[in-house]
This record gives sequence, structure tokens and C-alpha cells, in this order.
Amino acid sequence: MNRMLKPTIISIAMATVMAGAAISPALGLISAHFKDADPMLIKLVLTVPSLMIIPFSFLSSYLTKKLAKRTIVLIGLAIYVAGGVGAQFSNTIEVLLAFRLVLGAGVGLVMPLSFTLISDHFHGKERTKMMGYNTAFSNLGGIITMLVAGYLAAFNWRVPFNVYWLGLVIFILVLFYLPKNEPLKPRVGEERAKMPLSVYGMALAAGGIMLAYYAIATNMALYLEQSQLGSSKTAGIVMSFTTVGGMITSLLLIRLQVFFKKYLMVVALLAMGSAFAVLAISHSIPVILMSVCVVGFGQGIVFPLINVKVLGNIDPTLSDKVISIVSSMIYIGQFLSPVVLDSIGRAAGFETIRFQYSILSVSLVVSVAIMLLVIILKKKPTESPEVETSSV
Repeated sequence: MNRMLKPTIISIAMATVMAGAAISPALGLISAHFKDADPMLIKLVLTVPSLMIIPFSFLSSYLTKKLAKRTIVLIGLAIYVAGGVGAQFSNTIEVLLAFRLVLGAGVGLVMPLSFTLISDHFHGKERTKMMGYNTAFSNLGGIITMLVAGYLAAFNWRVPFNVYWLGLVIFILVLFYLPKNEPLKPRVGEERAKMPLSVYGMALAAGGIMLAYYAIATNMALYLEQSQLGSSKTAGIVMSFTTVGGMITSLLLIRLQVFFKKYLMVVALLAMGSAFAVLAISHSIPVILMSVCVVGFGQGIVFPLINVKVLGNIDPTLSDKVISIVSSMIYIGQFLSPVVLDSIGRAAGFETIRFQYSILSVSLVVSVAIMLLVIILKKKPTESPEVETSSV
């Protein structure tokens, strides 16, 4: 059972990453089948699950006080399979979107627990390593399912939805290998733990970083078109390199943490800022590939570290609520990315994607400067008492 605990928890994360993009290869076929549907409704097939993920992630954190986490995961996975696989039987676009909302509800119940189960069962460096593996294998799951869905789309638009049967495999793993722990409740007589303000700060930071990171996914096709560097097929190849970069750094997270210590977050954001600066001026596909890979490197470090940091500084009874807050801000940042960046471009009178990437570069570098200043200011007070003690 101990040997299967790690792959079981990691498999839960793989299910959550498939919510939207897994069936993106079939979007053109869906559009062709529902010819009379509004094009905006077709796009919502990918994005509408996120509308349910945020409220149901908070419901999940509430339920952990009433039910065992294994029970919540099993319920979430059952809803996930029903919504994911059931979509192929839709006869109208409205019914299809309804099934996608059901899928989002299942993901919302499961997603926070994919992180807090790591916090419950692992500690210290092992926890950090598992957070890295969680992100790495989530990315891997996204790549595999998109490739499989692309193959299945050759038959017709309905068949790719069968990739969500993966949820049944994960359901069986959870049923047999995830311990049935009792709900975690405050001890009698103890005051209810308070949410530290730092959690909200870290959640806002996570949302801001996702806003920057998602500028690759939402803008790369247009960026290459504006630069006359390639088609949508080229954009797909380029975007896959962000996932490759994220996988590599997530797997090496512990070694990177040992090497860079408290400066690891600074290094990650500086790397992302530098990569966006290169994207703002480059006209070379190989250089662009390297740049988006570096952006992936950065996010593969930042998001696991944020989860480790917020979970390490709070009462265990708050862990599920904390992850729900952070995850919700990440989804909000993802949603706002094109809205905010396009608005800045229009307001400045520069509507090119290169301008947006230059804005992101400057913003990330400024963030790095602020973080370094905070680290230096924190370091000084701890040094002065040591000097006084040695003089005595």
C-alpha cells in the first residue's frame, strides 16, 4: 500500500489537468457538427468547466470537515467520469455545455485534495519533492491525453470524450490504495485557527504569475502570425515546449532548492522575465522555442513552491481551504490573462503581442527587484543580534 500511495495521489492531479484542454483537438469537429451554434459557445466547451471548479473547490474544503478525503475524491471522480464521458451523447450544444459544467464540478471537488493529500502524508523535503512530481506528472498527463484525443478525433467529434475514462482507473486506485482518514477537526476547547494574511498575498501572487504564464497559450498563435513565423500548427509545437520546461524543473525541484536556497523563487521569476524580454524582440523560431521552454521552467518552480509555502505556515485544519483560495486565484489569473493584457495594449496604443510580452517582462523584473529588497531587509535584523552576542 505504501508503494502505491505516491502514484495514487499523483494520478489525482493528472485527472484535474485534463478538464479543459484534453478535448481541444476535437474543437474544430464540434464546431462543424453544431453548425448553427454561436462560435462563442463552441469556445466555451473548453473554458466553461472553470466556472464550476472555483465554487466546488470551496465546497470541497468545507466537506473535509464532514467527510473523509477519500470519500470526497471518490465522489468527485464519479462526477468527473459522468460529465466527461457523458458529453459525447449530447445532441445540442447546450447539453454538451451542461455536461462540461458537471465535469467542472467533479474537478472542483478533487483538485484541492490533490495538493492537501500531499501535505497530509509527506513532510519536509519529501513534501516539496511530491509537489514537484504533482506538477510534472500533471503536465505529462495533459500531453498524453491531448495526443490520444487528437488520435481519437480522426473517428468523429464524440470519440475523444472517452479519454475521461481515465477517471475510472484513478477511482479504482483511490478506492484500494488511499487511506480512509477521518475528517480533521479542531480539538475540543481549542480556538478555531485563523487564516494568515500571507495566504491571501501568496494567492494573489499565484494569480498574477498565472496571468503572465497563460499569455503563452492565449497569444502564441497570433504572435507567430503577426511576426510571419508560422501557422497554428507551429504554435502548437511552440506551446508544448512550456510543458516540457515545467516538467523538467518540477522533477528537479529539490536539487534546485538545495542549490539556490531562498533565492529559488527569485531565480524562477527572473528567468521568466528574461524569456518574455527575448520573445518581445526575437524573430527566430529556435530562440522562441528556448524562450517558452524557460517560461515553463519558471512556472514549474513557482507553483509547487507557492503550495509548499502556504501549506507549511498554517494550521493543518485550514489546509484544504488554503489550497482552494490559491487554486481559485490561479484560475482567475488564467481567465483574466487575455482581458488584462489586451486592455493594456489598447490603452497604450500598441496592440501587438510583442508589446504585451515586453510589459510582462518589465513587470516580472520589477517583482524580482522587490523580492530581493524584502530578502535583504529581512536578513539585516537577524544579523545584528549575532554581532551583539559575539561582542558580549
